[in-house]
Amino acid sequence: MSGNINQIKVLVSGGGTGGHIFPALSIANEIKRRMPQAQILFVGAEGRMEMERVPAAGYEIKGLPVRGFDRKHLLRNVKVLMDLRRSMKLAREILKDFQPNVAVGVGGYASGPMLKECQKAGIPTLLQEQNSYAGVTNKLLAKKAQCICVAYEGMERFFPADKIVMTGNPVRRNLLECTDTVEEARQAFGLDAEKRTILIIGGSLGARTVNDSIIAGLEEIAAHPDVQVIWQTGKIYDDRCREALEASQASNVKQMAFISNMDKAYRAADLVISRAGASSISEIQLLGKASILVPSPNVAEDHQTKNAMALVNHNAALMIPDAEAGNKLVNVMLNTIGDVAVLDKLSANVEKMALRNSAEIIVDKVLQIAR
Repeated sequence: MSGNINQIKVLVSGGGTGGHIFPALSIANEIKRRMPQAQILFVGAEGRMEMERVPAAGYEIKGLPVRGFDRKHLLRNVKVLMDLRRSMKLAREILKDFQPNVAVGVGGYASGPMLKECQKAGIPTLLQEQNSYAGVTNKLLAKKAQCICVAYEGMERFFPADKIVMTGNPVRRNLLECTDTVEEARQAFGLDAEKRTILIIGGSLGARTVNDSIIAGLEEIAAHPDVQVIWQTGKIYDDRCREALEASQASNVKQMAFISNMDKAYRAADLVISRAGASSISEIQLLGKASILVPSPNVAEDHQTKNAMALVNHNAALMIPDAEAGNKLVNVMLNTIGDVAVLDKLSANVEKMALRNSAEIIVDKVLQIAR
C-alpha cells in the first residue's frame, strides 16, 4: 500500500448479534487508536442490531437487505435470494464509493455479499471467526481470504491451516479496565459489599430458558440470604421477570433488563451464569470468572455447546444443557457459590485459557495485509 498508512481506508462488515458487533467495534477502535486519520466504514444487515450499535459507537454504517436462509419454509427463500442479489449490487456500489484498502469480515449475513465483492475486486480480506465451530459465511469466504483470525484450537477443520492465526476474540476494553474493588462494584448495584454474588446474563437479548429457570427457583434463592444475585433479563422478558420477583420473597435478587456497566457487574461477581456465545466466553476467560454455561440450542450447528465444551474439557467451567436447566440450574448455582474450592479452581483454569491483546494482534494483521 502506497502513501501514508494513516490514510488507510478499512471496511468492516458483519453483525446480527452482539457476538459479532463487539469484536468488530473493538477492532475499529484499535485502528483509530493507532491511526486517528484512518477512515472506517461498517456494512451491516438492515434491521439488525448493528444498525443502532455502530452509530452509537461513533462510526458510519451502511445497511444491506440481506437475510439468512429459511431452512423450514423453503419457498420463502425466493425473496431471500432476491434480497441477496440486491445486496450484491449495493455492495458493489459501496465498494466503488469507498474504495477500501482492506476489508474485515466478522461473520453474520452482511459480511457474505460485502466480502465476496471485495474479494472479486482484489481487495485483501481478513476474517475473524469468534466460535469454535465456524460460521457458514466465513467458511465460504475463507478460500480467498488472506488471513483468518480464530479463538479456538483445531480450526483447520474449517479453514486452510496456513491462513489461520490464533488471536482470541477482542472484548470491550472497558471490561478489562475496571478500577473498582469488588466491594465498590457490589455497592454500585445497591448490594451488600461482603456477600457472595452471582451474575446472571442472557446475552444482549436475554435468554428465555435461563430466565424461566430463575423464576422457578426464586423461593429457593430467597432461602439463601447469605447469597445475592444480579439478574439481567433482557428487554423482552423484563416485565414477566420483574412481576415474578415482586411476587416472591427474594429480596436478595436485583433484576434489570439491561446492564450498562458490565465492567462493575463482572467485578462484583464470584460466579457468572451465561449463555456460551463467543464474546461471553472470551470475557469470562479474560476476567478469570467461575461460570456455569447454558448453551443456546437456537444457534447454527449447536456451536454454543461446542464453545462451552472447550472450557468444560479444561475444568474451566460447568455446563448445563438448555433442556436440563429448568430442573438443575438454580440448585447447581447455589451449591457452586457455596463451594470456595470449586470457584477457585474454575477461576484459575479459565484464566489460563485467556488469549490477551486480541484486538492489537488482529489490527497488526489488518495492516500487514493492507500493505
